[in-house]
Amino acid sequence: MRARPQVGDCWKLNLDEVMRLNPTMLIGSVPFSPEVISRILDRPVRFLAINPRSLADIEEDILLLGHVVSRLQSAQNLIREMRRAFGSIARRAQAFRKQPKPRVYCEAWPNPRISSPPWATELIELAGGRSVIPGGARMTDEQVALAKPDVIVLAWAATGDRASPEQALRNRLWKDIPAVKTGRGIVIRDELLNTPGPPLVEGALALLRAIHPERAREQKR
Repeated sequence: MRARPQVGDCWKLNLDEVMRLNPTMLIGSVPFSPEVISRILDRPVRFLAINPRSLADIEEDILLLGHVVSRLQSAQNLIREMRRAFGSIARRAQAFRKQPKPRVYCEAWPNPRISSPPWATELIELAGGRSVIPGGARMTDEQVALAKPDVIVLAWAATGDRASPEQALRNRLWKDIPAVKTGRGIVIRDELLNTPGPPLVEGALALLRAIHPERAREQKR
C-alpha cells in the first residue's frame, strides 16, 4: 500500500499540496481554522464539512459519506460493527458494578484547557464511568478542581500518546483532586477519542481500562 501524502491538518493545511492531488471533493471534520476554510472556498473544489457532536451524529455522517462514495451498504455494515463493539464494552463495564461510578475528566487540550468532544462523554458512560465536565468545553483549572475527578484522561489533539500526565498532576490547584492524590492521570492516544469514526471503539476500550484498571487486568487473565 502506498504511503498517504502528508498535507497537514485542519489548522495548518497545505492546500497547494492538496490541490496537486486533483481532488473533486474535500471532506473535513470541524473545527477548521477560519483561514483554512476561506482558502478552501476560494478553490474550484467542492467542500463537505461535518460537525458531529454525538455518537448518533457520527453514525449519520458515516451514512452520508457512504452515499457520497456510493458505498451505502458498507457504511451500514460499519455502523452495525461499531454498535456491536460498543455493546460488548458496555456489558463488560456493567459487570464491574462499581458504585458510585468513577468520576472522569477527559481533556483534549491543555492550554487553553478544553475537554474532549461531546461524544467522549457517551464513551465514558458506556465504559462505566461518569463524566464530570461538559464535552467540548473550555475549562479553568478551578472548574476541574471543583469537579473532583477520580480519573483524569489526557487525549491531547495532534499529540498521539505524548501528553504529559506529570504536568497535569503537578498543577498546584489540583493537589486535592482524588485523581491526583492516587496518581490516576492516564494518557490515551488522541485519535482514539478525537476521531469521529471507527477508532472510537478502541478509545472506548482504553477508557474501560483507565476507569477500571484492576478489573480490566483480571479479565485479561
